[in-house]
Amino acid sequence: MKHTHNWRDRMRVELSDWQLWSGRAVVVALAVLAGLTVVAFTWLCEIAFDAFDWLRIVIWWSPLIWTPACTAAIVWFTRRHAAGAAGSGIPQVMAALEPALPPERRGLFVALRLSIAKVGLTAGGLLAGLSLGREGPSVQIAAGVMLQARRLLPARTSINAHGLLVAGGAAGIAAAFNTPLAGVMFAIEELARAPEQRSSGLIITAIVLGGLVAVSAHGNATYFGVIHIGAIGTALLLPGIAVALCTGVAGGLFSRLMIASTAGLGVDPMSRLRARRPVLFGAVCGLVVAVIGLVTAGSTFGSGYAPTRSMVDGVATMPMMYALFKFLATWLSTWSGVPGGIFAPSLAIGAALGNDVAVAFFQTQAPALIALGMVGFLAAATQAPLTAFIIVMEMVDGHAMVLSLMACALVASMLARIISPPLYPSLARMQLARAGMG
Repeated sequence: MKHTHNWRDRMRVELSDWQLWSGRAVVVALAVLAGLTVVAFTWLCEIAFDAFDWLRIVIWWSPLIWTPACTAAIVWFTRRHAAGAAGSGIPQVMAALEPALPPERRGLFVALRLSIAKVGLTAGGLLAGLSLGREGPSVQIAAGVMLQARRLLPARTSINAHGLLVAGGAAGIAAAFNTPLAGVMFAIEELARAPEQRSSGLIITAIVLGGLVAVSAHGNATYFGVIHIGAIGTALLLPGIAVALCTGVAGGLFSRLMIASTAGLGVDPMSRLRARRPVLFGAVCGLVVAVIGLVTAGSTFGSGYAPTRSMVDGVATMPMMYALFKFLATWLSTWSGVPGGIFAPSLAIGAALGNDVAVAFFQTQAPALIALGMVGFLAAATQAPLTAFIIVMEMVDGHAMVLSLMACALVASMLARIISPPLYPSLARMQLARAGMG
């Protein structure tokens, strides 16, 4: 009887705490809004790139003028009006989570104003044909929306800005990739260094809700389609190891190049031009990206969704040099200073590397090696192997490759750590230096 009585007392206290429930309602509502915002952002990005593709098809040489002009305009606007929106968006959220950052300076990295700017400027980058992803920007956009909950939360609540930023950022990944589980893992692996115990369940609920909103809008379909894997045998062992090594080294070099070029030490002519004439530098990067795009018949423009989808579906294979060209186009697009992420381009580069290894080894099991390439390069570039593993695992038809994917992600990430410091924490430190904390 005593236990029953205690149970009833606890239930009465729980249900009578209106501040607790109003706080939960606010977080849930903002999580749904963050998911809807990412869905709308996805739609806008797709329309923007379709418009660029139409222009390129109608006037084949138009990217030589359009891409550098748009890149210069985006760099000018970003530097003048929304400096915190430049780049991926993940480093900004990590910087905003820094415990030593004064709360009044958090708006330099995550704010509703920056989220709105990020939506328009990233879509503008895809309208220009730059090699960018929308997944990193989705993290900053959703975090900015989620952070607005602070204004609506009751005074006595266990939910703080740290929890809202983690929930918003991870909900952005969940909604961008249509995979709620990947959002939860991203929160654990990259964002939540010291999660609040009392509100962690609510934070995970918010992440999953953000992803489910995207699933409701797009259907229960994976981002790049489904990779149909046949029987896995020992014949795949050697090419699988080759993929893990290639993607680990390539992803590590990509990460190191991104950190070095973003730091802009000014030791080479291009870095000096970037420091002195950033708008002109953006135009030069845009021109080179346009030339690469025209040389590759348009396959390196945009996020790489269509070429990756065609490789995943087995409809087409990319030329042997595609991975290198996509690598260069993505690096230059990011170096130019425009807002945009690297997740989708990294998956495209990894898929192409897996395809190249399949061709080199005369493998009929190209889909399996493409899957390994995608998880390997993404894990190496971001040094977030578990998030990369879950994103690619969602695409694989069946569980035959689960252990292979996990092993490839861990090996590639380990190799990348030898070559380069972690990408996002390094970029986050640069963001904090901008706030006078570096």
